[in-house]
Amino acid sequence: MGNDTQARNKQLPTILVVVITSFITTFTGSALNLSIPAIGDEFQASAAMVGWIVTGYILAAAVLAVPFGRLADLTGRKRILTTGIFIFALCSGGAAFAQSIGMLLFFRVVQGIGAAMIFSTNTAVLISAFLPEKRGKVLGYSIASTYIGLSAGPVVGGLLNHHLGWRSIFILTLLVSVLVFCIAVKKLPESNAQKDGQGIDIIGNILYILMITLVMFGLSSVSTFAYSKLLVIAGIILFIIFIIHELKTAHPIIEVRLFAHNIGYTFSNLAALMNYGATFALGYLLSIYLQVVVDFDSQTAGLILISQPLVMAILSPYAGRLSDRVSPFKLASFGMGLCALGLFSFIFISEDYPILLIVANLAVVGVGFAFFSSPNTNAVMACVDKKDYGVASSILSTMRSIGHSTSMAIVTVIISRQMGSATLNDAEPAQIVETMHIAFIIFTIVCAMGIFISLKRKQPKQGIE
Repeated sequence: MGNDTQARNKQLPTILVVVITSFITTFTGSALNLSIPAIGDEFQASAAMVGWIVTGYILAAAVLAVPFGRLADLTGRKRILTTGIFIFALCSGGAAFAQSIGMLLFFRVVQGIGAAMIFSTNTAVLISAFLPEKRGKVLGYSIASTYIGLSAGPVVGGLLNHHLGWRSIFILTLLVSVLVFCIAVKKLPESNAQKDGQGIDIIGNILYILMITLVMFGLSSVSTFAYSKLLVIAGIILFIIFIIHELKTAHPIIEVRLFAHNIGYTFSNLAALMNYGATFALGYLLSIYLQVVVDFDSQTAGLILISQPLVMAILSPYAGRLSDRVSPFKLASFGMGLCALGLFSFIFISEDYPILLIVANLAVVGVGFAFFSSPNTNAVMACVDKKDYGVASSILSTMRSIGHSTSMAIVTVIISRQMGSATLNDAEPAQIVETMHIAFIIFTIVCAMGIFISLKRKQPKQGIE
């Protein structure tokens, strides 16, 4: 009985910290989506430039998640997580008082560094505190809080932006971040660093950071930077060098052999990349559509957009528990199929598209994402040893961040080609609708490819505990 009480005393603060950090990192982004037109108008920035407020944050998180995950495994996950929360809070305060689009972009990029520390540790911290047979259940809580952040973002962000301005979103995020930082420092159990003599793969870290930066920046700036294609090519070359180095080094940052020997692990990460890449820009595009084309205010737009993440939040705990009993691979494939169906429906959006149909399509994507995300995360973690939870968590987080960045890069390229340097308020509704048609065709194809990859996975003979 005493051991059970002691375990619960450690588990409750862990769940609380992970749930809140999962909430704030997604709330900020989804709330800010509704402020994109207002930010562009205040700073007189082009639509492509304002898109970097989202992309810059994602890029920083994608670049640094894996290095921080490995560092957390070696030095202690609590230390990295609390530092990440502190940086996230600090940059929320800075962004709230930004005086230019450049200053706002700077704080968002540094905030992405803090988010990388959070993303690379919170899942590992959570599942380390629970037995393997409860892994899906607690992951469901974590992912549900992510979607509650996405749900609250459009509503609370829309209200704040409408009544108090976009800066109030960052002030609210600052207050919540300070609260969870205090809880984490005082209540989160200490995590032991690995004592196996492994060191930090400095060359591997440098190669990894450079290759991700070059590829992601090249993709994101393909319409604004003349040498963007060369950056992508250079990033791919560095990726090859990175793989060769990791195969030879004694203590790699990523155990790349695991990808070759474990198809379930490889395809689960690839499926995550394609799912996030296909769905992330949905909220961004629809927030622009509802405010610029349909002429709703941010408050009304937020109430419409809540349908997707609300469904995710409700169903994710159930999907997580179900994945402890039913093959998570099959559940994730089912979820991916529903996401593709919802995206396909948006290909036919028009200036007078029924609002109820938008809500229905968003709900379908929400159901699909709920049945994909928790089971897919469970599938990834079932494929690795406990000592590698940090790296596995950070790789999955990187797949999410790269998917997000790629999704925004696709949208940025299409917007730049369709609208040039025009601001969102100057754009013709027909231009925005045509942009959405092109984007949703691409996203539907990507998601359909993800279904094929997801179905190719096989359930491991037994999970690794």
